[in-house]
Formats: sequence, C-alpha cells, structure tokens
Amino acid sequence: MSDFIAWFADIGLADRLAVGGKGGSLGELTRAGIAVPPGFVVRTEAFERFLTVLEAEAPIRDAVAALDAGDIGALTQASKAIRQRIEAAPLPPDVEAAILAAHAKLLGTGADDPVAVRSSATTEDSADASFAGLQDTYLWVKGATETVAAVRRCWASLYSAPSLGYRLKHAMPEAGVAMGVVVQRMVDARSAGVMFTRSPTSGDRSVVTIEASWGLGSAVVGGEVTPDRFVIGKITREISSRTISDKRIEHIPAPSGGVQEAAVDEPRRQAPAVSDDELMVLADLAKIVEALYGRPQDIEWAIERDTGEIFLLQSRPETVWANRDRAPVAKPAASAMDHVLNLFGGKR
Repeated sequence: MSDFIAWFADIGLADRLAVGGKGGSLGELTRAGIAVPPGFVVRTEAFERFLTVLEAEAPIRDAVAALDAGDIGALTQASKAIRQRIEAAPLPPDVEAAILAAHAKLLGTGADDPVAVRSSATTEDSADASFAGLQDTYLWVKGATETVAAVRRCWASLYSAPSLGYRLKHAMPEAGVAMGVVVQRMVDARSAGVMFTRSPTSGDRSVVTIEASWGLGSAVVGGEVTPDRFVIGKITREISSRTISDKRIEHIPAPSGGVQEAAVDEPRRQAPAVSDDELMVLADLAKIVEALYGRPQDIEWAIERDTGEIFLLQSRPETVWANRDRAPVAKPAASAMDHVLNLFGGKR
C-alpha cells in the first residue's frame, strides 16, 4: 500500500530496522500461524520522514547526542521540549494519508472499532537489551484521527527521559534509533497476562510460568494488580504450583475510548482468572513460541471475552536470566593459581 506501512503477514524479525522489535515479533508470530490480533506497522520510514521535517527547523538527534546521561535536569528539560515539538507538529501529508488508508483497510466497515497503538522501537526487544516499558502504548483508541494522534505520541515517547537516559548510558548512537508503531485490533479481554518460558524466579527452563488476571493485561504489566500465578511442567504438563490472588481491580474499556480501572466483583476476586484447560493451551503456545525463536521468551496474551479465543499480543526474549548466564563467574586472572585464589578471596 505504501512505503510507510507494513502488514504483519509481510514482516518478521529480520525487518526490525524497518518496523521495530515489537512489529517484527508480531509479524513473525503471524507468519507462524499463531493467533495474533490483526494489524499493521507504521514503518520507521514514516518516523524518519517526520523527523526530517522537524530537524529542518532545529536539531533533535544532535541535541540528544550532546546530553550528559548524568545531568538529570538537562536530560529532563530536553525530553520535555522534544516531546512537545513532536506532539504538536502536523504529520507530512503523505505519511498521514498512508496511516488513514491502512486504518480504514484494517477496520473495514467497523471504522470506530478500537485499536491498540503501540511503540515499536528499533532498539527494543533484542536478545541483549530490552526497552520494555520505556515507550508508550495506547489501548482502546477509537477513530482514525485519534489513531494518528496516538502514533505521534508514540514517536514522542522515544524521547522520554528514561529512554534518553538508557540510550546515553549504553552509548547507543542516536542516528541508529528510530520508531515503528504497531496498530492492531483490540482484544476485549476477559482475562489477560504474561507467561515466561523460563521461571522468572529460579531460571528453571523446564517450566512455563503463567500470570493471569481479569480484564486487559495492562493492569498486570503495569503492576497494578497481583496476578494469579501458575507453574506448569513443559514435559509433564503438570501444574506444580498454583497461587490464586485477591484481584481487587481490573482494567476495562472506557466508554469514550481508552482504559479505566474498575473494581472486581466479589465472586471473581479470589477465583482463578483462567481455567486449567486454558492453562494447557497457553503452556503449549509458550513452548511453540520458544521453539520458534530458539530461546526463552516473555509473552503477553489475552483471552477474548465473548469467544474465549486466546491471542498472543507480544513475545520478546527473556533477558534477566539470559544476562546472568552470560556474566562471567570470575574476573580473568593471569594464571590458573590466581584464578583459584580469586574465587576464594585469597592472595599469593
């Protein structure tokens, strides 16, 4: 349709530089036949086109590269100024037209159906670094105009103070940083959560750990509710651990768009948010996705309220235990004896 738009069915992880980490992963899952809410990515070419217009007026990337990661005041001030510029600037007409056309194609006759608009930076969700949570996501966005505005806000979030600080701390070249934006149909989730193909507490690779709560998964991802937790053996499929939490709140769609918090009714508060049959399906999906990517994964999922269909919303490499595995157990030593002495805190 456009140089600025890519559909999930046409992309994969190899396209990360054009669609970002989240977009590439959703494309990979879609092409593998896994149920993913349909959607498209506003490619990084659209971001570059937009940024070129802004930088003709005043530099952005060079200004960021000149910042000191330790100067929190200057970093915060620069972030605020850049975000205001991006959120206020009109999109180039060809970029806006491409987004509007893709939005119309995605929704068809349901032009007011809600979508999720999700940041997909080129530097996120790689095997050795994760920007999860540093850029913005907007749920239950209704209408083409609001979708365009949400895309612009996602671009602006690439310049949030935490994101700038992360890039500067890790000496990431600013010229290589860009933002794709995922736009996909919303799942009206009865239950949602995350699952890990490696235990987040012990690092055990023989189990899948599933966390679940009522409503949209944003309450779980944002830490606003303590979810139910289940541990399932990959081979035995036995539920070896089952913790049901008191789930007091859930995130639900707001009538005018967006998400609102609601109290969970008493019967559901301490009832499991997923059935054992659903746990088995989720665990099997987790194993399929881990095999697809060839490494442990951190996966977001949702169960549709009316149909009970299970959708995967994202999969990214697990990084906590992977980074621990890569860390050296001891500093290199000049000799074998020095190495042994270092392990036990001794000296020659």
